[in-house]
Amino acid sequence: MYTEDKIRIGMKDNGENIYLDPSMACRHGLIAGATGSGKTITLKVLAESFSEMGVPVFLADVKGDLAGMCMPGRETEDMQRRIEKFGLREAGFDLHGYPTVFWDLYGSKGTPLRTTITEMGPDLMATVLGLNDLQTALLSIIYKIADDEGLLLVDTKDLKAILNHVSDNHKEYEENYGKIAPVSLAAIVREVVALEMKGAEKFFGEPAIDIRDFLSTGPEGRGIINILDSSSLINDPTLYSMFMLYLLAELFETLPEAGDLAKPKLVFFFDEAHLLFSGASKDLLSKIEQVVKLIRSKGVGVYFATQNPSDIPDGVMSQLGNKIEHALHAYTPAEQKKVKAAAEGLRENPEFNTYETLMALGTGEAVVSFLGADGVPGFAQKVAILPPQSQMGEIDEATRSREITGSKYHEKYVDPYDPDSAFEFLKRKGVEEEEARAAAEKAAAEEKEAEKARLAEEKEAEKAQLAEQKAKEREEREAQKAQERAEREAAREKEKDARKVKTAAKSVGNSVAGTVGRELGKSVGSSFGKFGKTLGGNVGASIGRGIIGTLFKL
Repeated sequence: MYTEDKIRIGMKDNGENIYLDPSMACRHGLIAGATGSGKTITLKVLAESFSEMGVPVFLADVKGDLAGMCMPGRETEDMQRRIEKFGLREAGFDLHGYPTVFWDLYGSKGTPLRTTITEMGPDLMATVLGLNDLQTALLSIIYKIADDEGLLLVDTKDLKAILNHVSDNHKEYEENYGKIAPVSLAAIVREVVALEMKGAEKFFGEPAIDIRDFLSTGPEGRGIINILDSSSLINDPTLYSMFMLYLLAELFETLPEAGDLAKPKLVFFFDEAHLLFSGASKDLLSKIEQVVKLIRSKGVGVYFATQNPSDIPDGVMSQLGNKIEHALHAYTPAEQKKVKAAAEGLRENPEFNTYETLMALGTGEAVVSFLGADGVPGFAQKVAILPPQSQMGEIDEATRSREITGSKYHEKYVDPYDPDSAFEFLKRKGVEEEEARAAAEKAAAEEKEAEKARLAEEKEAEKAQLAEQKAKEREEREAQKAQERAEREAAREKEKDARKVKTAAKSVGNSVAGTVGRELGKSVGSSFGKFGKTLGGNVGASIGRGIIGTLFKL
């Protein structure tokens, strides 16, 4: 509880109260202990105390037993005994609920929490995706291309769209952005799909969370206790780590440097932190360590709750100045070694053996060590943890629903919307390019058909002209042949007429020549008598006809 400007955590066996100095709360902390040892109660007491002093709190509720902080605690007989034991009545202890806002990445048990791919940033996105150095460099180039071309990267489909777009057009981008390997881009796409299969598509979208909404206060100036239902989220440590790391990184980017403050601006509690680190890659662990180390300069405290201190990586553990360790059980040599390491991580108190005490603690008891005002860890102290003022355990669905819808942030974030981002732009661009390509192909086809028709028409015209020319030539040949036939016929007729004349002339000539020749022959042969006369007439007629025949042959 918050009293005397300090956080009262518990009481030693001798009645001495143990406090956490709010000015040291940004030095982060650890709440460890086996199942059932009282970690959740301690976490609630701390969260309530921060809220009382006006410091907002963010809790990752893995089991659902932190939801009761919105309701006042019940004054049972056990609660009355504890109030009496710690003398809380005199300190102003009362049972009441705290201003609470429920969040849920999946939107079922709280107001949806979302961010965008752009806000996640290339470095953190690459870490979450587990990319190698080459792929990380390419992802940074993808972000740069998106910025240069004014493309919004809101959700995973936007990221896949631009990855595929750059891969398809990598030669066009290489002139300005260097070598881009499509194979590496395809590998990144596969990692994005794998992340989607884990439910990440619900985390990316609009409206994105305004990190400053976690820094608000409620009635009476109490800090808002933001409870993230992680009962489903914790099933995938990668997604859980991604979200928590994003919140811390976003706070680091958003908040100004604060220096040393009298109290934190915001306190984070990561319950079941062993799930946060279990199976995390080396790069992811390094990123978490870096953020935890730097975030305290912004006035943000981070507290990890886990079953064993060994669940926290050494690089992170070294940043945790305030420790509350409940009972640690050890049944094997390996487990005993871990408990001894946990005991050695606390400043030894000569009044008791830390190792043995950790093994013997009862429920609600813890060994604590807090940083003093000078920043030096205090001696380990065995204490009984105070009871919480709010309800312990879960709440019914009606109460949860009332708290969710009654939040001032519910209306702001409940309804998702999909803005005109890279996916829509590139899809529209693809459609336009396809339409332009189709139009060009259609125009080319039409031009080809027109050219084909023109050539066919020219061919037909040429064919018709050739046919006409052939017909004309055929007509000319026929006319020529007819003329020649006519000429031949005329020649034959002329020749025929000539032969007729010749024959007639020859006949007349033969007759005349025969007569003349006969008469001459008779005259010549008459000197030889009658026989000579007759012979001379016949010879003379024959010679006369021969002469005439020879003349008609010439």
